Amino acid sequence: MTSSNSPVGIFDSGIGGLSVLRHIRDLMPAEDLMYVSDRAHLPYGNKASSFILDRSEYIVNFLIQQNVKAIVIACNTATAIAVAHLRDKFSLPIIGMEPGVKPATVKSRNGLIGVLATEGTLVSGKFQNLVEQHANGADIFYSPCHGWVEAIENNGPSHAKTVDLVEQSLIPVLEKGVDTLVLGCTHYPFLKEIIENIAGSSVTIIDTGQAVANQLQRRLSDEALLSSNTQPGEERYWCSGPAENTRDLIAKIQANHSIVNQLPIPD
Repeated sequence: MTSSNSPVGIFDSGIGGLSVLRHIRDLMPAEDLMYVSDRAHLPYGNKASSFILDRSEYIVNFLIQQNVKAIVIACNTATAIAVAHLRDKFSLPIIGMEPGVKPATVKSRNGLIGVLATEGTLVSGKFQNLVEQHANGADIFYSPCHGWVEAIENNGPSHAKTVDLVEQSLIPVLEKGVDTLVLGCTHYPFLKEIIENIAGSSVTIIDTGQAVANQLQRRLSDEALLSSNTQPGEERYWCSGPAENTRDLIAKIQANHSIVNQLPIPD
């Protein structure tokens, strides 16, 4: 049975959702967090919608078995495809990701905006509706950023191959004259410094991780589920695929050596 001191569940196709976990930890230091990395099936961006639906439901069921009080889908593709289904099926608060098109239109000075996201996010009906509702006459240019997720997961965000790949994808968008870039995948904040170096200081970068943490805090507060712990919260990690690979990546990203548990079958 859940209580205010039950953990918050967070999941993504890989370690990208750790960028969201950072915001949640900074905002709510007393919360216990449980993170699931579905690395055996990354990236979600090129998977069939039916697969992502089934996989998301499996992970949510697993997290509910761990007695979580709320779930954050720290993946734009999984949110776009599965969040409505998951909210219909499960009663606990489920917070999703959404590319920051609306704040980008507010920040942009020239009405030229670039959205960096996976193909799965860009072709989803949810994203298309978001653009229709909030573009406000801005010209929006898309980049599916093929290979970015795999590069971060396999080589790390600062590797030369990763930097080259980012530059190849960014240049065509920057040549459109955009003054604002939306990070539409939770992996991409780990590339923020690289993107800034390529794009220059005149380009604003929008990351929605903080907004997701704020929304989670509001939902927990509204439902009297904020932790009453006075000590810093704990973090537990689960993954599909080899646990040692995920552990090593978490150590690189977060500079800590966390225990990573194997996600139960099915993988």
